[in-house]
Amino acid sequence: MSSKISHSGIVESVEPDCLHVRILQTSACASCKAASHCNAAENKEKTVDVYGIADTSLYRIGQEVNVTASMRVGMNAVLLAFVIPFVILLAVLFIGSRFIADEAVVALLSIACLIPYYVGLYMMRSRLRERFTFRIE
Repeated sequence: MSSKISHSGIVESVEPDCLHVRILQTSACASCKAASHCNAAENKEKTVDVYGIADTSLYRIGQEVNVTASMRVGMNAVLLAFVIPFVILLAVLFIGSRFIADEAVVALLSIACLIPYYVGLYMMRSRLRERFTFRIE
């Protein structure tokens, strides 16, 4: 297993400290011959911001580049975006069901408890940007 996540992409815009790169994220079965007839195959376009480039004048709009991130960055992103919210949701659901009889209220409460978590992530976005970095190879 590779220690890097890599996607090829096209430079959309160039700023003094940042490159905006459009990548085509494909599912594993998108290259299958039957992919056009299957609902499981999907392609998504995403824009990735690459910070910390010493000389952005080397890049032009429309240029093809290879964007990489470490596997650790990917796992940390999954942890913050999916695992921790899932644990919060289940914890509030189980604890709330022991004290509140109405299941609908408990379900809404468990979903509402995710709001502060995601607001906190949003408020820490500049700090997270430093931890979740992409590189151009």
